[in-house]
Amino acid sequence: MRSVHVNCRICGADLPDGAMFCGECGSSTSATPESRRKPDPRPGDTTIVHPLPRRNSGVISIPVGGFLAPGADAQGDDVPVAAGQTPPASSGAAPAAKSAPGESDRFRLRFSTGETRIVFGTGLIGRKPLPQPGERFDHLVQIADRTLSVSKTHLEFGSHDGVLWIADRFSGNGTLVRRPDDGAVRCEPGRRYQVPRGSTIELAQQQIVVD
Repeated sequence: MRSVHVNCRICGADLPDGAMFCGECGSSTSATPESRRKPDPRPGDTTIVHPLPRRNSGVISIPVGGFLAPGADAQGDDVPVAAGQTPPASSGAAPAAKSAPGESDRFRLRFSTGETRIVFGTGLIGRKPLPQPGERFDHLVQIADRTLSVSKTHLEFGSHDGVLWIADRFSGNGTLVRRPDDGAVRCEPGRRYQVPRGSTIELAQQQIVVD
């Protein structure tokens, strides 16, 4: 009997015949990105943009807390929140690890308005990123998007073997990755995509360059 080639619908890994779970991500072979989606208790007030813009619109996008001024000597430590700003509400996210990660595990995120943040480990990015119950992250990066084109919890990020990956969290306007040597890739919600250094992540009307 001829075998049927099957891939995991969550991470895309090759699966052996008869497999019930993926050996890479541990997902059930019957799982789909939609079935893995956890309900968000907050009202969906994202402004839908059609089509997805390809360039920054000039809207001010200032994440609250933790950003470094352009040209600052980033060492990975959070910068105190500027006067007049309100730090993100505590959502039970895990504090940053005490031991400093290696350079290959650090990533500089350059936002479309010039702000920069050094990240490592895992995190969420959005207007008001909020982990689901039981989730823990090293970073919650909040973007002040007055057009509401960026979802409250727009995407998740992490790293694997020194390469950043992102996963769209079923955002209203989607996520686009522009790799330096591979053109543009529209991200399927719930699936991880590698983002090599030098790539640009587009979140509706906002952009992030990964260094």
